[in-house]
Amino acid sequence: MSSIIVGVDIGTSFVHVVIGELNETGNLEIVAVSKNPSDGVRNGVIVNIEKAVAVIQETVGAAEQIAGCDVRRCVTAIGGANIESRDSTGMAVISTKEHSRRDINVADVNTAITSATAIYIAMDRQILHVIPKEYIVDSLRGFKDPIGTSATRLEVETHIVTASKTGLHTLEQCFMRAGYELVGAKPVMLKTLAATKATLLGDEQELGSILIDMGGGTTDVLVLCNEAPVCTASIPIGSNFITNDISTVLGIPFEVAEKLKIESGCCWGELVNPEETIIIPGVGGRPPAEAPRLKLCEIIQARVIEIFTEVLKEVKKKSTVKKMSGSIVLTGGGALLSGVVELAEAVFRTSAVRIGEPGNLGGSENLYRNPEYATAVGLVLENKNVAEVDDVGLRTSSSETKKSSFNFGSIMQRLIETFF
Repeated sequence: MSSIIVGVDIGTSFVHVVIGELNETGNLEIVAVSKNPSDGVRNGVIVNIEKAVAVIQETVGAAEQIAGCDVRRCVTAIGGANIESRDSTGMAVISTKEHSRRDINVADVNTAITSATAIYIAMDRQILHVIPKEYIVDSLRGFKDPIGTSATRLEVETHIVTASKTGLHTLEQCFMRAGYELVGAKPVMLKTLAATKATLLGDEQELGSILIDMGGGTTDVLVLCNEAPVCTASIPIGSNFITNDISTVLGIPFEVAEKLKIESGCCWGELVNPEETIIIPGVGGRPPAEAPRLKLCEIIQARVIEIFTEVLKEVKKKSTVKKMSGSIVLTGGGALLSGVVELAEAVFRTSAVRIGEPGNLGGSENLYRNPEYATAVGLVLENKNVAEVDDVGLRTSSSETKKSSFNFGSIMQRLIETFF
């Protein structure tokens, strides 16, 4: 028996599963990946539990067969319209005696973080992450870890992410009915937070970077600076909108348009030879027709420009960071579009744009080294330590009855949870 971690990313277009195993030296190795088209998910929100359950079972089951294991427990992510965020400040008094001070301890830090959560949260929402951005010790800013510092007062600036209670409960129901437990250090994470764990480098997190997760139904955004999230946003436009545009303009079914987008699509006209042509499949008795590839590119480019423009507006509106010297990192299925980097460079006016591919984590196949798998791989990485003390899944040759309980962890554990 050995410890495994199973990350499940439920997207609008696809469900991705990654199984990681901790080897004898404590290093994580990806042992299986699987992917299936989503069903019952619209614009990042599960709208049909039964259909979503069936896809989860099918996709996890395929990964189980590859890894040769029996999965009981998973970790997952949530995003899109389910998510809201805001900043908050908390404080802890270290000493009340005049001219007296003592060293800050863990309890003081927890008190300050808990204090930051004393804000109005709507009844239909639940705190998902409370992420310290910066600690202030006796009015001195810039502390990342204040424990052990002598002080009289401790303040903390946090970024609080909340999720729809309905969305969280629906996730719970899906995994429970599928026969899996949600258990881990962070059993449910913000999708973009998980993706940053798999794709962003340390200096990118420090200098200020934007992660853009280009999903099928939504485009989710996370801005990081000084190694902490400072802004989250979700744009209700995704790559399925591109496919719908192609379908409408060319008069072809959605499925045909999706195939054409994948096989011949490009979103940066300068990469397309004006003489190049594509074949538009015939439908409704019409014969196939030849058309300039540049026409397809123009359809795609217009929508992707809109997506990036909306991202830029949201970042400017919600982020207080005046200058970012890191990177713009693109993940999700939309990041596979030809020319997407060049178009992002033009819209954001920077050359620091790259595709966010997870690093090399071993395994016989490297299918996970793909922006589509960024969230699922990040879930595994962020929860790997829990497998050392309590198996998230079991590597075994025998099949056991799957449990159907759900555990978010204690309230206090959620409140003091940190991402880095």
